[in-house]
Formats: sequence, C-alpha cells, structure tokens
Amino acid sequence: MRRTEPGLARLGIVLGLTACALAPLGREADAGARASVAAPEWPVAWEGRPLRPLALGAFEARFAERFPGHIARMTDGEHTLVLREVREPTRMLHPAADCYRAIGYSIADTRLERDGQSQLWRCFVAERDGQRLRVCERIVDAKGEAFTDASSWFWAAALGQSTGPWRAVTVARAL
Repeated sequence: MRRTEPGLARLGIVLGLTACALAPLGREADAGARASVAAPEWPVAWEGRPLRPLALGAFEARFAERFPGHIARMTDGEHTLVLREVREPTRMLHPAADCYRAIGYSIADTRLERDGQSQLWRCFVAERDGQRLRVCERIVDAKGEAFTDASSWFWAAALGQSTGPWRAVTVARAL
C-alpha cells in the first residue's frame, strides 16, 4: 500500500472540512432560489365556468408555510379546487385523502374515474358531521402525463421519468 504524504493528507482533511462547513450555505441558497420562483399562472376557468380565488383555510395556510411550492384555492361556485404546484419531487405533495383524514373526515368509495375529456382521476367520498363531499385528484407533469396516486408520481419524478413542474389538482363538490 502506498503511503500518502502528510501534507497532502492534511490538505485533503482541510478541504473536506471546508466543504462540510459550507454545505449549509448552499442549501440556504437553494431554499432562497425556490422561494423566489414566481407563483404559477393558475387557471381562470373550470369546465367553462370562471374561477375566483379563495383564501386558504387555517389548515391549508399552516401547511402552505412549509410546502415547497405554491398552493391556490379557487371556486367556480359549484366546485372547490385546491391547486398545488412543485418544481421538484417532495413527499409533501401527498394524497388529498390524507389531508381530509387529518381534519377529521372519513374516506370511502375510493376509485379511479374518467371525466368527460377521458382524463383519469382518483376519486373518493369524504364525510364529516353529516357533510359529504366527492373529491377527485390527479397530478400532471410538464409534458401532460398524469398520475392518480402521489406515490407513483413521486418515484417517477425522483427517478427522472417525469419532468416538472408538476401540478396537483384536487376538486371537491358537495353531495
């Protein structure tokens, strides 16, 4: 085995420690760059009806503070849409059913459905205190490929098989 010169070994250690010390600065710069990404252009209509923005609810606002992307809540008067957009894979883009469960809804009748444009959606019924909602969701990538479950989207995005930005669309209406 070949011996390393003591000066070279010390230089290697110093460079390694310097890289470790500066690494957090790079992460902060990345976080700043993410925060400075302009909000996406959200749709202005849903199924031909104009959308108007809604304020985020308390639960959504708390979640949005940590969310690594943008969130918008809108209505066309019949449906409530929650739009989430991210530019990198994240586990914080989780299924809408998890959100509804977290705020006390029970989830039933989960299934895949096609809409009038033959787009595939994951849909379920959420119920709490006698209020029933039909909720459908999908995630669409920059090329228009859609995912109906967050896990398959995450792994496709993380493995470079899907390119962002990605938009998760969750649509709820009262039953």
